[in-house]
Amino acid sequence: MNNSVGQLVRRSVFIGISVLFLTAFTEKPTLRRFQKVAFGQTADGKTAHLFTLTNAHGMVVKVTNFGGIITSIQVPDKNNQPGDVVLGFDSLSSYLSGQPYLGALLGRYGSFIGNGRFSIDNKDYQLATNAGTNHLHGGKSGFDKKLWQAEEIRSGKKEAALRLAYMSANGEEGFPGNLDCRVTYTLTDQNELRIDYEARTDQKTHVNLTHHTYFDLSAGKNPTILSHEVQINADRYVVMDPKMVPTGELREVKNSALDFTKPAALGSRMEQLPGAYDHNFLLNRSGNNALQLAATVFEPGSGRYLSVFTTEPGLELATANWLNGKLKGKGNRVYAKQSGFLLYPQHLPDSPNQSAFPGTLLKPGEVYRQTTVYQFSVKTAR
Repeated sequence: MNNSVGQLVRRSVFIGISVLFLTAFTEKPTLRRFQKVAFGQTADGKTAHLFTLTNAHGMVVKVTNFGGIITSIQVPDKNNQPGDVVLGFDSLSSYLSGQPYLGALLGRYGSFIGNGRFSIDNKDYQLATNAGTNHLHGGKSGFDKKLWQAEEIRSGKKEAALRLAYMSANGEEGFPGNLDCRVTYTLTDQNELRIDYEARTDQKTHVNLTHHTYFDLSAGKNPTILSHEVQINADRYVVMDPKMVPTGELREVKNSALDFTKPAALGSRMEQLPGAYDHNFLLNRSGNNALQLAATVFEPGSGRYLSVFTTEPGLELATANWLNGKLKGKGNRVYAKQSGFLLYPQHLPDSPNQSAFPGTLLKPGEVYRQTTVYQFSVKTAR
């Protein structure tokens, strides 16, 4: 080999090594959009898992297949600093020890059914009663306490998705029919968490699935959520009797503490209520089942802005007055009164017994579908 050829070979090798070296340190690592780890053991010794969905903008959603619980949603604030905006626990054992449905998937019927009873084709059904004489959020052992089958169904360039499946047997908590349920959590690069619900039955039954997530858009920076500014696209709300059963009246929100047709801070009119916010609103809809904007929430300190879209006719707003400081959540944070708010779409409470409300009856051959989207963004002002 002459000198010129040798120099060329050595130079080519040097350039090749340099390119490999630079590539190793300058290429962006592949984004891991979907991860799965063991989360703990259920009471019957089965392993629950925690699934982490990540998008390209630093938003992270964590879901466990025990109860379909959303344990964490991390989104950036106006300074691009991430924060966890939902209440929850660090371990499965805390979810097992008795707590007020933090982050949980609710079913077969979210909300109340008066006296735990309804009739289908002149046949009476008695459900489990777990809220005085009423049935609440699926009963004594609802969907929030079930271990769901889980699978990653999509992890592409712009989104990641987790599907949970559960077969609720005929007679479970008193409901008729075998109910085959699918719930899909999708995180997009538009900072949207989309939850799609599907169910099929082999007998006529009532279904109302939803999610009971407690939000705090300050990510724990404020002791309460009373400064959050809320707007709800609803002119009427459901009037409840002292036993938390609807009277059947849908009352105008105008000139009341329940008027959120224009933005208002949660704490601005709460003294006008006998308790706090724990009300179901009938949304203003255009008459179809399309996804429509139901509500927005703005937290001035962080600049975080939440938009809620849904196909459902109703929306529940609650300010968690039942939290009393006895629960310690993630990072040993004490969950005191009004340290979170709930804003979850659903059918109206006690719909099986309220003929004037939108119906919840599912028949064989039909498919129950519900979609809710929680979209996060930031603003300097509302």
